[in-house]
Amino acid sequence: MPFITTTDGTDIFYKDWGAGQPVVFSHGWPLNADAWDDQLLLVASNGFRGIAHDRRGHGRSTQTWDGNHMDTYADDLAQLIERLDLRDVILVGHSTGGGEVARYIGRHGTSRVAKAVLLGAVPPLMLKTDANPDGLPISVFDDIRAGVLADRSQFYQDLSGPFYGANRDGSAVSQGVRDAFWLMSMACGLKPAYACIEQFSATDFTENLLRIDVPTLIAHGDDDQIVPIGASALKTAELVKDATLKVYPGAPHGLVGSFKDAFNADLLAFVRS
Repeated sequence: MPFITTTDGTDIFYKDWGAGQPVVFSHGWPLNADAWDDQLLLVASNGFRGIAHDRRGHGRSTQTWDGNHMDTYADDLAQLIERLDLRDVILVGHSTGGGEVARYIGRHGTSRVAKAVLLGAVPPLMLKTDANPDGLPISVFDDIRAGVLADRSQFYQDLSGPFYGANRDGSAVSQGVRDAFWLMSMACGLKPAYACIEQFSATDFTENLLRIDVPTLIAHGDDDQIVPIGASALKTAELVKDATLKVYPGAPHGLVGSFKDAFNADLLAFVRS
């Protein structure tokens, strides 16, 4: 299996499918590169090179005790891009991965980047503060921490409901989709999973968003129960200079069903444009 080894000795697993302009995917918490398989197949089947990595601590990458920090996630992404000598890259980030993309650009610029996609992404800031009154209260994230520590297996099973909107009337989300979410989540180390909660919830990406100077697609479901659209995509669209906002009515946080189909079509159109 392909890995790179970062400067601190962490092995980062990645998938590398197809050939052409690279489209590099960053996944959400607590998943891994497998969450992007449908989109990797899509871009690789249409003349692009699809690449997705497991964030440190997640999936097949090293379950690190230290370094579970947004700056390190962004630097790991930078090392992957540099080791593979990728240029004219289209970065795609979902949820926490959207924060990783924003922080990468904030720390490393866009000399290797052509476009960006932020899907259901956590920026600018999820946590409610005096300066961010539309964010979620700290109790929400304390409950996530408690659930992960107490019984992470059951917590992830339960989380798959709101993640995919399976708790909504009329939902057709399959048990298989929810089982896949649980399986990917359980492959994340306990320490990295716990540490990442603070990173996706309390990191302020505002200054990173202001540094994005490439065309950016901001895509979000308006029934996202995990990263509510009001404090995330709607604000991000105001901060990113060359942004296109796409709102999917009734769509949840996770890509599933008609939401997945619509996003895939928009993603392909955007990378081709």
